Amino acid sequence: MSGLQPVYLLAGGRPRNAQTFNPLLQAVLKESGKEHPTIAYVGAASDENKAFYLMMAAMLKGAGAGKIRHAVLAPAKADVKKAREILETSDIVYISGGDVEHGMQVVQEKNIADYLVGLYKQGKPFFGVSAGSIMLAKEWIRWRDPDDDATAEIFPCLGIAPVICDTHGEADGWEELQALMALEKDGTIGCGIVSGTAIKVFPDGKIEAFGGAIHPYLKKNGKVERIGDILPVV
Repeated sequence: MSGLQPVYLLAGGRPRNAQTFNPLLQAVLKESGKEHPTIAYVGAASDENKAFYLMMAAMLKGAGAGKIRHAVLAPAKADVKKAREILETSDIVYISGGDVEHGMQVVQEKNIADYLVGLYKQGKPFFGVSAGSIMLAKEWIRWRDPDDDATAEIFPCLGIAPVICDTHGEADGWEELQALMALEKDGTIGCGIVSGTAIKVFPDGKIEAFGGAIHPYLKKNGKVERIGDILPVV
């Protein structure tokens, strides 16, 4: 496999069924070129939550995936060598939902972040859901003191998808995305990926919407404003 692949960033956040979510997963699976691709599951953001793993594994198999292989990283004594072997030999890498900052801390502490980026550069397809989507993007926001907005700061994510995004934050008006955008430079665009939808991000940063409208925000003249929705191509 050669050449950079598009990255799919999906948003969870509401009950999903085969009719609404399977088309998104099926689009992801096609990127591998395999009829029933093997998926490497990275559950760092969820601290390897077993229920999350079983739920997503069932959904992926229902969408046509073959084996789902858990590349365990979060435990202190995780077998990182085994996780790397799973990542290397699987057809697609999946980054789970959970907590973005925790997930990034795990992949950095286990020295796997650069390895994941390297796999992508070698042509490995990647996708994520919710926090996993944000981890695959450029950066995210945290607060050193949750009660003090002045302590907000940006921290880097994997940068495999050259975008800034948030997922399923439509109910609160994308508060976290807007807070992040306020710290960005003028001209920056951030995408709010609505629950049950996805974006396909091409290596050059081009974006296509899947499953519904995406809510983009623009930093302009020091202010963050919502601009026209990105609509599905079909």
